[in-house]
Amino acid sequence: MMPETPQNSPEVLSEEILAEAQRECDKIIRRAQQESASLLAAATAEADKIRREKLDSARIEAARRSELMLATIPVKTGRLRSARIEALLENIREEAQRQLLARNFDVHETVVTLAAEAVRRMPGTDFVLKISAADHAAFGDKLAGEISQRAGRSPLNLTLSADPTMTDGGVVIQSADGLRIWDNRLLARLERLWPELRRQIALRTALVSQSETPGASMISESHNLAEERTDARQRLGVRQPSGAFTPTAKAAEGCRSPKPGGSSDAPRKGAT
Repeated sequence: MMPETPQNSPEVLSEEILAEAQRECDKIIRRAQQESASLLAAATAEADKIRREKLDSARIEAARRSELMLATIPVKTGRLRSARIEALLENIREEAQRQLLARNFDVHETVVTLAAEAVRRMPGTDFVLKISAADHAAFGDKLAGEISQRAGRSPLNLTLSADPTMTDGGVVIQSADGLRIWDNRLLARLERLWPELRRQIALRTALVSQSETPGASMISESHNLAEERTDARQRLGVRQPSGAFTPTAKAAEGCRSPKPGGSSDAPRKGAT
């Protein structure tokens, strides 16, 4: 039988110290585990909060950008539509110029009509009528008498002059004192009347509404193109050969009296 170890022996004290140290160590470990779990839970909650905030912010930003993009769609489509309409209108204008330069119409009747309408509206009785050298050679001085008769005014003193600088059709009417000039050359007339013509073309082809102004618009169907080219020739006072369109005085008057805001086709005072 082994002898009993005294209670206060070094061995007993050592074991008690080790046991107490182990208990303290366990407490520290448990406390550390609890604090670690608390920190982890707090970090997870904070991360979830930040994630939700970021998602909400991202959704708000995405919605804002989406609204901005959607808001630009009508603007962009409007610009594309306006550009297309403008290109079509420009094609019509260029085609009208080509038709006028091709002179596939009754040039003699056109010159008489354009000159007579100007003389009829200009004050005075003495006028100089300038036409191209080619037209002067083709029609001769008898043209002045035809214009005087068509104007329906008397007395009139008309002097026909061949202008070497004129290469297109039409006529320039100048008062004898040089203070009034009416440029009825075909290309100049087209340029002068084009703003009103393009507006009416766009309206008649339903490309724009009455409240809109065509910033550049025109045409969707080829038969409309042909109809509007014919209408443009009518307004310019161009006479077609026999069997084709012949403009009336009413059509010519429509060119001379545009609506308010349209282009003016009146003689220019003091022009040189």
